[in-house]
Amino acid sequence: MTMRRLLLGLASAALLGGTAAAQTCTPRVPASSFVEGGKWTMSINPTLPPQQFVDSKGELQGLNVELARAAAAKMCVEPVLMRMDFPPMIPGLRAGRFDTINTGMFWTEERSNMFYLVPYAQQAISIYTLPNSTLVFAKFDDLSGRTVGVETGTYNERKAREANAEMVARGLKPVNFRTFSTASETVAALRAGQLEAAINIDETANEMVSRGIAKIHVRSLFGTDITFAFRDKPLAEAFAAALNELKANGTYDRLFDKFGMTRLASTSFAIRGNGPN
Repeated sequence: MTMRRLLLGLASAALLGGTAAAQTCTPRVPASSFVEGGKWTMSINPTLPPQQFVDSKGELQGLNVELARAAAAKMCVEPVLMRMDFPPMIPGLRAGRFDTINTGMFWTEERSNMFYLVPYAQQAISIYTLPNSTLVFAKFDDLSGRTVGVETGTYNERKAREANAEMVARGLKPVNFRTFSTASETVAALRAGQLEAAINIDETANEMVSRGIAKIHVRSLFGTDITFAFRDKPLAEAFAAALNELKANGTYDRLFDKFGMTRLASTSFAIRGNGPN
């Protein structure tokens, strides 16, 4: 009986201690800022290592995953990551299905008027082939007349099509673009001989090289900021403030060193653009 009372006492103390600990952390964002009060729900496309990917155990990993969790701890909210392909993310955020797009979305003027965008890193685009390809690409123009894979609805596709239009205006043959939902599908098509080359972000292309499944011909094309996108301004501001704290305490730099990604040129973080009108 004495032992039972002791165990019950310890359990009660643990529960009280947990409650007290929880009370010392006050959420920095009102519940009304979330789709589900107190839970920060983010969409993520885990097919772009080392930015975001699924490990051999089926767990989410990568810079965006760890950075979001570290920021959530600063904001005193629970992070929830929803896996999905990129194409439905923008309409999903606009419809209020979740709070944030956390997939390394490139900053554009158009998107900055749709959402509150907080840049957190920089990224550019690479042209790659299979390792045994005999094709040679030294610049974007060399894709003229070739069949090239790219993820649909992405900044990669947009910039590639813009460059293609400019190239065609100079009298060169157009690129035959084939679009896919994920980087994995693009690589599968390349391996199946359906593509001659493909386009993706530098870091993902580098990771493919490290696995021996790709050869990069051109890198660092069309570089720009990548962002977390928000539908709610107070939540975006709280996230930016959390990033500034993570930068100050060294967590931000440690994560970028760990995953080998490119830091934001600015040393401070804030919403960039006007946001929704």
